[in-house]
Amino acid sequence: MSYRCRREVVTFNHPFRIKGIDRLLPAGAYEVATDEEEIEGLSFLAFRRIATMIKVPAEGSRGLTMEVISIGPADLSDAQRIDAGLSDG
Repeated sequence: MSYRCRREVVTFNHPFRIKGIDRLLPAGAYEVATDEEEIEGLSFLAFRRIATMIKVPAEGSRGLTMEVISIGPADLSDAQRIDAGLSDG
């Protein structure tokens, strides 16, 4: 079975919350990694998401130490939508 990891940087313009992280995160750019596995047996190449993780400042570290936390992709989308809505006002 084949695996791949997609990485992207998402930017929040306002402090935000994501379900599964019990604290308010500061505005800024965050690295998000999505691990995917190949779906075998198809006549074309396709992958399914198996994990989504975000790299955030460790609690109390003032941004000097980072931790990687597993999150739901829908929760990330919700946080991005809320952040964008705050910018519209």
